Amino acid sequence: MSDQPIKPHNFWYAVNNTETVVMPSSHLETFGTTVLHYHLVSELMDVVDRIRVREGTIQSARPQIITPTYYESEATEGFGDEAREYIAWLRAHAKDLRILQYGFKVEKKEIGEQVVSGNVREVLERVKQHTQAKNDPLSGVILGVDDPWDVCLLKFMVDVVRQSAPININELGSRNLLKDDADTPRALRQSIEHAFLQAGRDPALIQALGAQLRRAGLFEEYEDRFFALIQQSKKKKPL
Repeated sequence: MSDQPIKPHNFWYAVNNTETVVMPSSHLETFGTTVLHYHLVSELMDVVDRIRVREGTIQSARPQIITPTYYESEATEGFGDEAREYIAWLRAHAKDLRILQYGFKVEKKEIGEQVVSGNVREVLERVKQHTQAKNDPLSGVILGVDDPWDVCLLKFMVDVVRQSAPININELGSRNLLKDDADTPRALRQSIEHAFLQAGRDPALIQALGAQLRRAGLFEEYEDRFFALIQQSKKKKPL
């Protein structure tokens, strides 16, 4: 038997104890950025009848169909290790969550938090009523855990993504932005072509282009063209 202590809180603990109480009524934008406003209610771990209410925003970038290497560094900036473990599990197992293939980049920002006394369900109901009174179609209320609470936010985003996925997929498909013959999304190809065009006009953008190619896992495919662009930019430099 191992002497290693059992870790009481992992991402499954948070996922299994997360409930989306108020779901945003509006879907995530297919061709633009969406900013969701959340309230997360959780009981303090070691204090009875003390409830923490966190408030903040989650920004979801425009869904882009990209290669799996994206998830390794970009998908959940600002989230902890357990949240990254959760997204890795989703990558491998949640086949029904098709929108994950589109590579949402999620950024969370905390606006503030407060700790109040009372029963968690009573506090949750007050927060729910306060949120619904604002009639904001991009607001949500979550009942979760105090640690790791960022996994609760990610689970909330999974719920929102599942709700939005059919609309996003249909809209992307209607514009012929799904995969090409080389199994690379047309939307990504278009983005790269635009980046090459911009970098050809402004050499200061070449480094950003290289970073985009590496994130997409396509640097080798565009390597010759990329270095040719660097040589071209050197020739343009004034003597």
